[in-house]
Amino acid sequence: MHLIPGLGLFNRQKKGLGLFLFVSFLAYLFIILLQWDLVLISFRSLATAVALLITAPDTLMEIFSIEIVEFWISALAVIVVPIGLMLVSVKSEKKFALEKAGQETEAANLGSISMQAFMRNVIAQSAAAVVFVLYSIAFLAPLLAPFSPYDQQDFLVTAYKPPLTHLQALVLKQPKIQALEVHTSTGTTARLASTLIGDLRTLKTRNEPHSLRFVDGYSIDNGIVSYKQGMRTRTMTVGELAVPSGGNPAISRIFMLGTDQYGRDILSRVIYGSRISLSIGFLVVLISVTLGTVIGISSGYFGGWIDALLMRIVDVLIAFPALFLILIIIAAFGNSIYLIVITLSFTGWMGVARIVRSQVLSLKEQEFILAAKALGLSNMRIIFRHLAPNTMTPVIIAATLRIGSIILTEAGLSFLGLGVQAPTPSWGNIINEGRDSLLNHWWISTFPGIAILTTVVCFNLIGDGVRDALDPRMRGQS
Repeated sequence: MHLIPGLGLFNRQKKGLGLFLFVSFLAYLFIILLQWDLVLISFRSLATAVALLITAPDTLMEIFSIEIVEFWISALAVIVVPIGLMLVSVKSEKKFALEKAGQETEAANLGSISMQAFMRNVIAQSAAAVVFVLYSIAFLAPLLAPFSPYDQQDFLVTAYKPPLTHLQALVLKQPKIQALEVHTSTGTTARLASTLIGDLRTLKTRNEPHSLRFVDGYSIDNGIVSYKQGMRTRTMTVGELAVPSGGNPAISRIFMLGTDQYGRDILSRVIYGSRISLSIGFLVVLISVTLGTVIGISSGYFGGWIDALLMRIVDVLIAFPALFLILIIIAAFGNSIYLIVITLSFTGWMGVARIVRSQVLSLKEQEFILAAKALGLSNMRIIFRHLAPNTMTPVIIAATLRIGSIILTEAGLSFLGLGVQAPTPSWGNIINEGRDSLLNHWWISTFPGIAILTTVVCFNLIGDGVRDALDPRMRGQS
């Protein structure tokens, strides 16, 4: 077995899977090497926060910020995912080695047969690889984004810059963010609080503690720095710069995808926006599919008045336009990420419930269900051990196909100003911010639009691949 994932699969003629594991592992390793300081600080701040939670929870709540949680998640993901890739590679190598030697003894079940059929679908595999990249970007957003998505510095210089723009910035002694008040008392709690405050500042500034002043040009004469910002020319003393005398007082920054009207980096906003769109899509589908499965099984298995009541509720909700219901709820209770997730979840389970109910009505008359009832098994055991596993095929297909539509719905609500609110970046509200200047500054709306298009198409391709893999009539055509 090889320590680097994917290498052993090349020798076994599994080049597609091997290349994916190898490239993914190297990409994560490169991120660790590139951002090792932020990763280490994230783990140190996590350990410090846990210690404060045990010793002084009130002090932790005074310091705590949601931004530090984002770095904790990224640091954990950048370590856990490569380990997972190694385990997948080792397991795949063992499996293919047994198959080649003719020693495979496991009985082929529906799951393994369907997975083999899915792995033969090159288009679905490619789409799954793209989705893996998108979710990796979402988890690692604080480590990948070159700027904070909320930075609005010196928009006279940085506003409406096209992709691949290079700008100069003077490094000032002024700190980028103001420090929280550090406890002056001695003791373990004070030291832990001071360490956590320092780590939080470092993470928020991405290890760049000094403020930057973007300029179109500058000159230094007799200790006076003259710099130009748009039509204005301003001055400052050399003492205000963070660079020692004789050194280069300016650094260069590149905006890969350009900037918006406030000078915010589009690449950073698209990266952070992926967390909103992808997480909402996953959570909504998880909740709605779970709810629809539970209601569908209950309705189909118990029948009678339970079936009649649940199906009439489904009929009413399906007849009511989902978009209008969403707009009414948002107008009545306000708009937030949590409300959007709940609203979309409780307006998208009816189709799954009908599909599962039809499956259960067919399955409960089969011999193995009748035998289970004759043996005296409880209803819960019959449902969870026999009915639920046999209804997963249409549920999985519906889930994979629905994620794309949920992402489109969220983007549409954000575009209309009814979803995620500014300044929190979402693909939908980024497109909305650039719609008024689409002809002159096309990049603001184009790149989040491409992200939405890519994500939705890939999820639909995965759904088609899963459907073909789970359909016995289509497996031979994959």
